[in-house]
Amino acid sequence: MRYLCILLLISCASKKTVKQEEVVEKKNSRIQTHLIDKDLAQCSDCIMGSVGDEALKKTDKKIYFLYGAEDMNLTNYYFDIPVVLNKHTRMWIKYFTGRGRKHYIRYAERSGRYGPVLSKMLNDQNMPRDLIYLAMAESGFRNVARSWAKAVGPWQFMPYTGRKFGLDVGFYLDERRDPLKATIAASKYLSTLYGMFDSWELAMAGYNAGEGKIKRAIRRYRTKNFWKIVRGRYLKKETKNYVPKIMALAIIGKNLSAFGFTNLEFQKPLDFEEITVPGDADLYKLGDVLGLEFEKVKKYNPEVLRWQIPPHLEEYTLRVPVGKKTVWDEIEDKTIVIASDYKKYYLRGHSSLRDVARKFKVPVDVLVKLNNGHPTKKMLPRTEVLLPFRNDHVHRKNHLYADLYEKPRKSIVRKRTYQKWIKRGSRNGKEIQNPTEYYVVKKGDTLWDIAKKTGVNINTIIKSNYKLVKRRMILPGDKLAIK
Repeated sequence: MRYLCILLLISCASKKTVKQEEVVEKKNSRIQTHLIDKDLAQCSDCIMGSVGDEALKKTDKKIYFLYGAEDMNLTNYYFDIPVVLNKHTRMWIKYFTGRGRKHYIRYAERSGRYGPVLSKMLNDQNMPRDLIYLAMAESGFRNVARSWAKAVGPWQFMPYTGRKFGLDVGFYLDERRDPLKATIAASKYLSTLYGMFDSWELAMAGYNAGEGKIKRAIRRYRTKNFWKIVRGRYLKKETKNYVPKIMALAIIGKNLSAFGFTNLEFQKPLDFEEITVPGDADLYKLGDVLGLEFEKVKKYNPEVLRWQIPPHLEEYTLRVPVGKKTVWDEIEDKTIVIASDYKKYYLRGHSSLRDVARKFKVPVDVLVKLNNGHPTKKMLPRTEVLLPFRNDHVHRKNHLYADLYEKPRKSIVRKRTYQKWIKRGSRNGKEIQNPTEYYVVKKGDTLWDIAKKTGVNINTIIKSNYKLVKRRMILPGDKLAIK
């Protein structure tokens, strides 16, 4: 039985040349399978992708010893990120060995699929290999993980940050879901953060909260000691918990038996080959010629959001199961997989592509490129417009377009509505000068309720109490000037 894992052939180590960097960043960089490297194979008591003590001691990277755990009979005490045992990390160890045990088992077993390649890629870019536990904390090694704030992928990139570090985040592709490309981007981002703070604790905190937040925390508390900063109230609880959570995951992940995680069934490493397909290739047609189900093709290429390769690309590199490259190479006419089954819409009146885009909730530039048209030019009734949906899909119900039609959470809707009221009140309200009468907010009160109770215009209330209401929604006990 072959125990194979993915290996990025192009080295991105600290001594790489500019030419090598350019090769790494090419969209279609050559990637192939390779045997799991010796260092990873030696860590027998670890999740897949971790490196044991003996291998770490031989590395030229800075390593850290886990003090205070000498009596715990651990297998591995060394890490290449700072790891400490304190009340914060102990709390997370207790959680993952108790109530959260089932979550840890799921994350750990999933590490078998991508852990080794993520670790290898981090190492190739001269980054700590134990940063795989940051990915574990972010997504549990799930490519399709998506937070309520729309962070996506194994490294949970927000759209802006993903694009900033070289990922394509668009209608057809979302490379935040690609474990290999996203790992390169995460390495760049974490390297940037470490360069700013010269501290892996602060770099990890910055990955969660943003570098601006951490810079302000450093200025406020006049220290770069993460554990001193978390004593204050400035950072959110999520960020305060984030770093010790990663440390706890790492401590358990490199000492599985000590914490009772035995007989884990690691997923098999993903073994694949690459093929080059033409732009606008239909993944259903491709699956037919390769003898694969559509969902199988999508599983190997999680960054492809829709049913086809972007039409504007000349070609694209896809991953396929081992053995399918030969099948593809034997096909002479590669154009047989070009998409042709687009859904068609016929205008009911004089409309523009922008109107159609608004109706179907798709970006107008997608329709412009698909129809070689102009976004605002009015077209005649019955004009045919191609839509980026497959003809046999019910687009409002198909999971491939779910992101276009999902409804935001009620809490987000409330927040957006509140912010609209605040902006309107700040523009149109009349500020009360030297207020003499105040209203104390009661449980269940809204600004609209208070305006009705007191007979004071809501815009006036907002304008006169702007410093309070612009920061957050009103809470019981708040005093609002009303006269």
